[in-house]
Amino acid sequence: MPTRTLAISDIHGELDLLEQLLAKSHYDAATDQLVLLGDYIDRGPKSMQTLEYVMKLHAEGAIVLKGNHEDLMLRALDGGSEEDWTRWIVRNGGYTTLQSYGFTKQQLRIETGEAFRQPKLDSEVLDRHLKFVRSLRHYYETEEFICVHAGIPPGKTPEQSDPFELLWIREEFHRGYHGSKKVIFGHTPTRGLHNDEDNDNLYYGDNRIIGIDGGAVFGGQLNALVIESGETFAVKNEKSILD
Repeated sequence: MPTRTLAISDIHGELDLLEQLLAKSHYDAATDQLVLLGDYIDRGPKSMQTLEYVMKLHAEGAIVLKGNHEDLMLRALDGGSEEDWTRWIVRNGGYTTLQSYGFTKQQLRIETGEAFRQPKLDSEVLDRHLKFVRSLRHYYETEEFICVHAGIPPGKTPEQSDPFELLWIREEFHRGYHGSKKVIFGHTPTRGLHNDEDNDNLYYGDNRIIGIDGGAVFGGQLNALVIESGETFAVKNEKSILD
């Protein structure tokens, strides 16, 4: 049995912060259960490298969940429409992700005025990563708690929920969840939950929800929670995509 369950979410290509946080929390794969709550890619500088590292952690025993940014990636690259492509590449940081795989601006260019045709992305590494991302589960549940990327629809169990809801839900869950189990989630930066732009610490709702997304890629911090004890660790991002 693991001595600690360590939850981390919303890394967004900030591999250096993840490595620092695991060191700061003294993570040991032999004695700890690591649970990663999704959003390993997009916006940050090292999405490809982060996914490669997450796959290594998974091979060592970490539980790896899917986030909404992995969902965006799959929708765009698994035969998606022009809207799927634009939503990921232009609006949600997918361009930076594909740059981390070595693709150039010219390779990712779409000609205007023509029928949409997705650029050909020839990469063994990307293909291997996509196969891994497709295999990810949507939640992790024990007798005491649930880990999920975004949240759980009120009145439903994770098993009863549509996967889209588990990856994308926000306010309805934040305000309406009243299940018996504690829920640890990411997706929504805690500064918004605190209604305080300077507070990237964990958010503890009075309805047994705990938000851990510290908005690291936006100049916040990457948080880790030891679920059993409530102990927390954080690494501040001194340089963000907003700089």
